Amino acid sequence: MKHKHISILLIAVAIGMAGCNKFDDINDNPDATTQVSSSMLATNVILKNIKFNGRDAQAYLQPNALSKYIGYANESQMQSQYNKIGSSDFGAMTILPNIQKMLEYAKGSIMENSYKGLASFSRAYMFYNLTMQMGDIPYSESNLGEQGLYKPKYDLQEQVFIGILNDLKEADQFFAQGVAFSGDPTPYNGDPVKWRRATNAFALRVLMSLSKKADLPSLKVKERFAEIVAAGNLLKSQSEYLGLNYSVTNMHPMSGTNNLFTSRTVMSSLLVDNLKALNDRRLFYFADPAGSQIAGGVAESSYDAYVGVDVSMDYDLMNVEHSANRLSLLNSRYLKEVASEPRMMMTYAEQQLILAEAHILGWINAGTAQEYYESGVKAALSGYMSQLGSYAHGNVIDQAYINGYFTGEAAFKATPDEQLKQIWMQRYVLNFMQDPLVSYYEYRRTGYPEFPINPATSLNENNKNAIPVRWLYPGSETSYNLDNLTEALNRQYDGFDEINKVMWLLK
Repeated sequence: MKHKHISILLIAVAIGMAGCNKFDDINDNPDATTQVSSSMLATNVILKNIKFNGRDAQAYLQPNALSKYIGYANESQMQSQYNKIGSSDFGAMTILPNIQKMLEYAKGSIMENSYKGLASFSRAYMFYNLTMQMGDIPYSESNLGEQGLYKPKYDLQEQVFIGILNDLKEADQFFAQGVAFSGDPTPYNGDPVKWRRATNAFALRVLMSLSKKADLPSLKVKERFAEIVAAGNLLKSQSEYLGLNYSVTNMHPMSGTNNLFTSRTVMSSLLVDNLKALNDRRLFYFADPAGSQIAGGVAESSYDAYVGVDVSMDYDLMNVEHSANRLSLLNSRYLKEVASEPRMMMTYAEQQLILAEAHILGWINAGTAQEYYESGVKAALSGYMSQLGSYAHGNVIDQAYINGYFTGEAAFKATPDEQLKQIWMQRYVLNFMQDPLVSYYEYRRTGYPEFPINPATSLNENNKNAIPVRWLYPGSETSYNLDNLTEALNRQYDGFDEINKVMWLLK
């Protein structure tokens, strides 16, 4: 009977294939789209890069734990909190065929230059994130499967960065010649002027991440940086962020997830204590007060009501602290609101803070480091003025607060070393629940803020006294591209695919 059913199925498939044209003619919906367009592919490309594409809220929190913003109590240990990093993957490269088709469909159209700009930017954005995670990656021979090349070589990280920077320069030029294009799900709505500004702001991030290689002739880091700044095509305000708005149809990943995991997300002392030192009201938007402090008579509007945890603490002890209500939890607005602050992957605030650092390093001369620092922080704070004040525990961020922010620890310091730490701290705060891997990358580059390390609890098996510095290569490469993987490991990491091996970028 089983074989009979299989035979019937095969016959049905054969008949269906033979008659598919007639069937399709009968069942075509004259109002439906029957052909892929540049617009549709552009939407896919953009979302692949900037939308959170993880499986659930727990996956959303993992990079926040890696960057020591939060800890977790009561269900199971969050491994990234305790310095365990596994394999990355090359799944992001599936964007490349869509980019290629998008350009094919756009050829000869009025929007061609805009789609070319989007293609160059999207390639650069994707490859940047992959090389930042692993080091050398397949680059120049990627997306050549149709030509029969299924085992691409791994390019040197230096060459990958040269390609990324060249792509971003091309994107700038194409957007400069572009017109409004369709298929853009971001608030930019296909505006090539805004995309051009975001492209250049992102280029500044890439260049600053190369600060250890600033004097390398092949990269021309300082020269490229200065050229971009001098051209002036940069983000103009915090409202010009590259990202996505949350809504009832695109809900925040944490929304509606008040479960055994998300409801037990505790705030780290690294974040809480630094916000307290700055008298920074973002604390009240990030966290809820510790229950024991409220029970003891401390007002929810007082900084004293907020208690973070050393996220390297023994997991069982942290659970005890949580169970006793002695720790601050993640602000409940993230769990209750479908549309908390937007997803912002490149912002004016970050751009200005990068410019502040560049001025201190002597890469640019225009303006002052203090002006860039203050404009960046003000922009970051202003983003919370549109958030629901009911979740701010009596400490809303308004213009009067922003105007008076730069006192005490927040006032611009006197020495370059102190100033750099201020800038790095503000970039750290900026990426909470936004793009936390940027903070992890910045920690690798600067060593600041100092992430807590506890050898007794660390899951970094080969170096209990260190934060891992990279992801492993995809396990599938061992099966399908072993020779090229082996060559890359031998030249970079003494032949070992290991999370403590230091990539070229960081040497």
